[in-house]
Amino acid sequence: MLTLEGKTALVTGASRGIGRAIAVELARQGADIAVNYAHNAEAALQVVAEIEAVGRRAVVLPADVGDFAQAATLVEATVNALGRLDILVNNAGIIRDTLLLRMQEADWDEVLRVNLKGAFNTGKAAARLMARQRAGRIINISSVSGLMGQVGQANYSASKAGLIGLTKSMARELAGRGITVNVVAPGFVTTDMTETLPEKLREQLLMLIPLGRFGAVEDVARVVAFLASDAAAYITGAVLPVDGGLSM
Repeated sequence: MLTLEGKTALVTGASRGIGRAIAVELARQGADIAVNYAHNAEAALQVVAEIEAVGRRAVVLPADVGDFAQAATLVEATVNALGRLDILVNNAGIIRDTLLLRMQEADWDEVLRVNLKGAFNTGKAAARLMARQRAGRIINISSVSGLMGQVGQANYSASKAGLIGLTKSMARELAGRGITVNVVAPGFVTTDMTETLPEKLREQLLMLIPLGRFGAVEDVARVVAFLASDAAAYITGAVLPVDGGLSM
């Protein structure tokens, strides 16, 4: 039921961190993968090598998903390179953290443009294809920040909360076309970013997590693979926190 054999997935922001883990996990389950990146071509090529090592096809596709035309071209390029598109994972995201009173308009605009508008851009383009197929999976990567809010992340939290509203609307609109749309909301996950946190802050964060540890990128990737599979065919419009209980 978890096999993704014969499926093709586009993962945005797949050159590192959670996106990289998702791309590799979907490949391990049998999918061919379009690896999208915005800046780090070398890292994206490394992801392709990992995917090819497990016997799946992969292609690198650069694009700024916050740009409507580039996002549409990205979806089209996925189909041209791999033949079809069955799964879209909207993972691309940026942060511009600072307190609200210090936040510049540009900090707000750019985070919303990439994190929220980017998912709209790729989601709209992918939904057109999937509607013709009468089948598809769209999985949006939100955050515990979108559920709870975080100090210094008004822009990021708003973008991730907006993803949840976007997902629920898309799920209602696209259900009749055989397309499911869901959200995965990671908590504190060990990545390059969290590895640089001061030790005292890490200890404070761990005290807030009932399971007492940071998550691994693989914890998120496995949930995404489940939602992409036929085992999750009756799940749509759902928000699945992967946060060790933090958002309870």
